[in-house]
Amino acid sequence: MPELNLFFPLDLLHEQEGIALPQIERVEGGDVPQPYRQLLVHLNDMTPTLSAFHAREIALRVLGRRIQGDVLFREVVLLAGEAPVEFGAIAIHLSTFTAEARKDIEAGHLPLGTILAKHAVTHVSCPQAFLRVEANAFINDVFGLSGEPSVFYGRRNILSTPEGAVIADILEILPHAP
Repeated sequence: MPELNLFFPLDLLHEQEGIALPQIERVEGGDVPQPYRQLLVHLNDMTPTLSAFHAREIALRVLGRRIQGDVLFREVVLLAGEAPVEFGAIAIHLSTFTAEARKDIEAGHLPLGTILAKHAVTHVSCPQAFLRVEANAFINDVFGLSGEPSVFYGRRNILSTPEGAVIADILEILPHAP
């Protein structure tokens, strides 16, 4: 079995943009500090998890995107109000969606978790690894930080159909929680 690429799909997007990758270290779920642990170490989708935690609807801002075959790659920020609550790099396998869901995905106005709920897409969340991330300047900027490198936590996740077809590969990084 091939080793899990902890950077995917961020590595493809950053390479295209000429941005250095952050330092990422794999950690055990039990070693993820709170409140990151409650936000990351579970089998749920991040959009409803973040919405419940922040008691707000989650919005989407697309930072970059490209399509390669039937896969939509994009870098996104999830927002609770104006506050960034997640930076994500995602590879969405468009052929696994209905035409209606695919239209919503390609429009780039709603988080994937919202689209999955809206279109009642049956799926499972399969976290592959939990991560300690020493942010690069790009991620610090996304979270509105400057200066010294910041340490965040995240996860490498795969969403799939119950039959095992991959819907999306996701690298999710959370800022410091309030």
